[in-house]
Amino acid sequence: MERSFAAEVRSLRLAGGQTFHGEGILAVTKALLQSGVSYIGGYQGAPVSHLIDVLGDARELLQELGVYFEANASEAGAAAMLAASIHYPVRGAVTWKSTVGTNVASDALSNLASAGVTGGALIILGEDYGEGSSIIQERTHAFAMKSQIWLMDPRPNLGSIVDAVERSFELSEASSTPVMLQLRIRACHVHGHFECKDNRAPAVSLRQPIEQAAFDYGRINLPPSIYQHERQKVEQRWPAALRFIREAGLNERFEGELGDVGLIVPGGLYNGLIRGLQQLGLADAFGQSRLPIYVLNVVYPLVPDELLDFCRDKQAVLLVEEGQPNYIEDAIHAVLRKAGVATRVHGKNVFPMAGEYTGDVVLEGLARFLELETPAGLALTPVTARARALREHKAQAGSAIGAPVPTRPPGFCIGCPERPVFSAIKQMQQKLGQVHVNADIGCHTFGSLPPFNVGSTVLGYGLGLASSSGVGPLMANRTVSIMGDGGFWHNGFTSGVVNAVYNGQDSVLVILQNGYTSATGTQAIPSSPSQPAAKPLTLDIEKALRGVGVQWIRKVGSYQVEDMVKVLEEAMSTEEGGLKVIIADGECQLERQRRIKPKLAEQLQRGERVVRTRFGIDDDVCTGDHSCIRLSGCPSLTIKPNPSPLRTDPVAAVNTGCVGCGLCGENAHAAVLCPSFYKAEVVQNPGAFERFMARVRGALIERLAA
Repeated sequence: MERSFAAEVRSLRLAGGQTFHGEGILAVTKALLQSGVSYIGGYQGAPVSHLIDVLGDARELLQELGVYFEANASEAGAAAMLAASIHYPVRGAVTWKSTVGTNVASDALSNLASAGVTGGALIILGEDYGEGSSIIQERTHAFAMKSQIWLMDPRPNLGSIVDAVERSFELSEASSTPVMLQLRIRACHVHGHFECKDNRAPAVSLRQPIEQAAFDYGRINLPPSIYQHERQKVEQRWPAALRFIREAGLNERFEGELGDVGLIVPGGLYNGLIRGLQQLGLADAFGQSRLPIYVLNVVYPLVPDELLDFCRDKQAVLLVEEGQPNYIEDAIHAVLRKAGVATRVHGKNVFPMAGEYTGDVVLEGLARFLELETPAGLALTPVTARARALREHKAQAGSAIGAPVPTRPPGFCIGCPERPVFSAIKQMQQKLGQVHVNADIGCHTFGSLPPFNVGSTVLGYGLGLASSSGVGPLMANRTVSIMGDGGFWHNGFTSGVVNAVYNGQDSVLVILQNGYTSATGTQAIPSSPSQPAAKPLTLDIEKALRGVGVQWIRKVGSYQVEDMVKVLEEAMSTEEGGLKVIIADGECQLERQRRIKPKLAEQLQRGERVVRTRFGIDDDVCTGDHSCIRLSGCPSLTIKPNPSPLRTDPVAAVNTGCVGCGLCGENAHAAVLCPSFYKAEVVQNPGAFERFMARVRGALIERLAA
């Protein structure tokens, strides 16, 4: 969830010689300010969403330095910002979630890489690959290779990350090429310290603008310039990049006593490799390894002479490269074989072909490599014994549980306004039959999970409606498409709505208007109900829809399940053609709670009357059918033992996490379920009359109960 960095951003003012203590994202921001960056943009997405939040909280400092910051409408918009560095000696940085963000930004990035840059251009990517990822399993490496953009992958400690940010700008300027810097989730949130430098006010800034505009047809992406760009990439920019990487020592080499074998690892995987070596007794507590290690803080391009120098006197090396295809392994094979070096390269033969290289995976790969190569001077028996003991310990830990650990899939938050919409869709399908639903990326993707199981396809952020274009005309009934308001402004309005209106599609679109891009931490969007003070204007989704010709629009409160079911049935059955849009209006419950809780606390402190709404279930009425749970799935709706000695089925219950959204009761009413739900109002700081009436009611209830 979103958090405020208002306190932490004070550390961004630390001067040279002072020590910074904090989180990886804050360290990246400090490094940007130390680098003299002129402008920063980006689009939120895990694991780098917090970078946008930090920059937002640091607006005052940015303004003092003259740094322009923009939270972009999409990754494509962010990438296009880097055009400022094509002609002018200004440093710029943008950020987004990769690889899905890179896909969106690909058009601008390709053109940027072709034209080349004068000022340093840096793309900070949240490399979201592996077990903690929420996206398709791809890596940035392929895009870097395709467009000739250099790719940094620093060791995950604050000193290395800060150095990588600063050196990335230098590498970009030395080779006239944009640079990508990828940060895995552990790097984004790693804590540590580094010695600061002074923040640098950029030479070109909001305070010192560009006086003279530039024009150079040679930087326009049209023939014949584009043919020259291609030659520049190969003949000038690439050699310049290799020269800078080599001379600046961006890659690192750690020597070890077992010199006939070696380890090659991208910087981002260095900590996992060292941990595996420590568990096998091959590295000490300070990370000093007995095996030589060549750390690729720049994974593209590789520096051939550095590779040859490391590998030439070794019988074998092990490359730790997670994911498939194995770009780095193939490149190392090519470099060694072209140079006639016979060093054996191990990689995917001892590691899994795909998937994240966790601690267990790295340890197993190291053990297999050592068993295959048996380095001179290494007593292999203790190493294999340690590996075997660790395997046995893991097996014992698993068996001690006694049963498989139940899965905990993601789901909607308590009180989420999107949950009732999917309950309504489920009830609509009970009446009309199965409907093809084109799902979308965001919190609402959880609607494809139990208990709803609503959503057949997910093709991209804001592309729910666009993905109905092919299947919709082929279905006997209309399709329903889902779109969040964040996705609407990001891509859905043009790619989905405009396309559907232009082509006369007869389908149904449900826009979940919760006010924020909630899945990434509830950052503001153009239609957010609470815009920053600097941007009081709020755009309107309904007006935008009518502006492009949508005629059939219905706006329904998200928690009004019965009304939502009726509107859905109307949209599916009306004889009116064209696009039919239902706007489900309900503020993100997390953001609502963050907004109202401080206000309620202040009211209580002042002794003012405060009323909280809670829902409950009458144990005597509940039958134990649990259809309410199957229709809602709210985490606050659970079960407890039946108080009746004559009934064994557990009854439903509402726990203390309830935020009083009322969905459970709405569902029970709309679906004509049991009448066991009741609504209660908890009054704090009641008035004198309320206290008197409470005593009267209590006495009466006590008398009747007796």
